[in-house]
Amino acid sequence: MSYEKVVQANQRIVGTKQTLKALEEQQVIELIIADDADHSVLAKVLAEAENQGVPIATVDSMKKLGKACGIDVSAAIVAIKK
Repeated sequence: MSYEKVVQANQRIVGTKQTLKALEEQQVIELIIADDADHSVLAKVLAEAENQGVPIATVDSMKKLGKACGIDVSAAIVAIKK
């Protein structure tokens, strides 16, 4: 179901650095994280999302998440913007 959210989202951000920036600017309504991503890399983003009460959904595959975003590479995290 979360893959469908990513596909249908009007505005989304792919990648850790850009997601963190959007969180700091309070522009994110939900995060989608791949289970097979390195969670130590995502720790700062996850902490910020938790601070703000942003819902976090998980999907099973970075490769599928990247495909849902319409990119040819894997994606560890996607933020859906307000």
